[in-house]
Amino acid sequence: MTTETPRRAGPGRPRDPHADTAILEAAIELLIERGIDRTSMESIAKRAGVAKVTVYKRWKSKEDLLADAIEKARDDIPSVGEMHSADELPDRLDALLPRWGEVLADPRYRALSARLLSAGPSHPALLEAYWHHHVLPRRQHAHALLRQAQANGVLAATADIDIVLDMMAGAVIHHLLLEPGQPQPQEITHYLRRLLRQAGLTLPAN
Repeated sequence: MTTETPRRAGPGRPRDPHADTAILEAAIELLIERGIDRTSMESIAKRAGVAKVTVYKRWKSKEDLLADAIEKARDDIPSVGEMHSADELPDRLDALLPRWGEVLADPRYRALSARLLSAGPSHPALLEAYWHHHVLPRRQHAHALLRQAQANGVLAATADIDIVLDMMAGAVIHHLLLEPGQPQPQEITHYLRRLLRQAGLTLPAN
């Protein structure tokens, strides 16, 4: 999955991409270590080794910065990408499943997901920023792929795509964050394959 570093229009010298990377990485580290309440723009600047003004010039709020940082941390999760035909979807998914299993088994990613999900009651602005700028565009892309899959017989024509997407997201959250223990990559890969088949997607025999 490719994401662009957040852009903020304005006069002055060109943005330093190294500073952007350092700020986003510092934000993720502090979010995992301390949680949202104990992570501030000032502490992120200090961890990144940049001036506070550098952070404030790029992001108008902590919530916007953390939302972009969380999305940056998702770069290790490859996306299905564009396809010429939905007939390619089963093989594409099957090839990506092992990599998805590796990333989702990473304790750091699991801790980050838990921090994000706990934001709702006290930090709704973070969830709103993350939903509108990152989750919604990805969901719209997935919706289009599944519509194409239905048209090509890869997904049942009667499937409610919005419910399918909700079901898969909820199942992954439950499996990763609520069940005790530390699942291994192979276990998660196997679970995801079962989940996709249960959702009605045709996958290669494995």
